[in-house]
Amino acid sequence: MRFAIAATALALWAGAAHAEKIGPDCTLKGLPLRGDVQVVDSFPDLKVQIVESFPDLKVKAVESFPDDCGEWRFVDSFPDFKIQYVDSFPDLTIRFVESFPGLP
Repeated sequence: MRFAIAATALALWAGAAHAEKIGPDCTLKGLPLRGDVQVVDSFPDLKVQIVESFPDLKVKAVESFPDDCGEWRFVDSFPDFKIQYVDSFPDLTIRFVESFPGLP
């Protein structure tokens, strides 16, 4: 009985760790998920994991005018936010797409 309760509590805690969702205004942690993005190795604003299915956000890499949800222009300086690619414990999971970026 104790094991079942502990396992349930652990499952709820693990789910809560990734429970922060993208807002209806396409923001996460107060950051708009559009604009100029810089990839860094440390001190990111968001930790991002690339997935093939069930992403939190569909991302389209653009060359100019990243004005809509999920449109990212990758830059080397003066980003709107910084990301770090990770294999586990992401803040956000993404899938790169050629069309229809944004919330799935």
